[in-house]
Amino acid sequence: MSFTFYTFLIIVALLLTVFVWSLRSTNRQTVPFSSSGVLHDFQASHVMHLPQIRRALAPTDYEFVSKKISPKALRQMRRERRQVALTYLSALRAEFDRLMRTARVMAALSPEVTTGQEMQRIFLTVSFLWRYRATRLILRAGFAPLPQLSDLSNVLSSFSVRLEEAMREMGERAAVVADVVSSPDRRRIHPV
Repeated sequence: MSFTFYTFLIIVALLLTVFVWSLRSTNRQTVPFSSSGVLHDFQASHVMHLPQIRRALAPTDYEFVSKKISPKALRQMRRERRQVALTYLSALRAEFDRLMRTARVMAALSPEVTTGQEMQRIFLTVSFLWRYRATRLILRAGFAPLPQLSDLSNVLSSFSVRLEEAMREMGERAAVVADVVSSPDRRRIHPV
């Protein structure tokens, strides 16, 4: 057997390993996607949990608890609270993904989407993902990134508000068009 044949077998084995690795199920905890409709109260789901996450990661809470429990139990508590924060972070990411899917659907339905608006959406995506990865790394390193979690939540909230406002405007325009089209007096129809 030749060297080329062995090289070929090694490459095939590596590709199969990568393929199997990519198909494995990950242990990430994500928020299940609700496909019941595009309209969803985006803001309420993550904003209502942020105060509990802040309290769980607050240094004053650790100081208070450290006086009451053993060091081993304190380490376990920190690990569990970090895991809760990582789960919250994953939920923020899932919510951002849902908002982006909704924004793409709206962009496809709206004839007035400009290149500038598309660039804003790309910039928002890159900015959010950069902050998300950095916050995740800080949490994994064992630190409590309270300002970063708040920033991510604020970015998500402002995007949600802008998206809901855009949906409201699209709905109003659709209602005006439907009213004009269904009007019995078609002479007053003016192109918009």
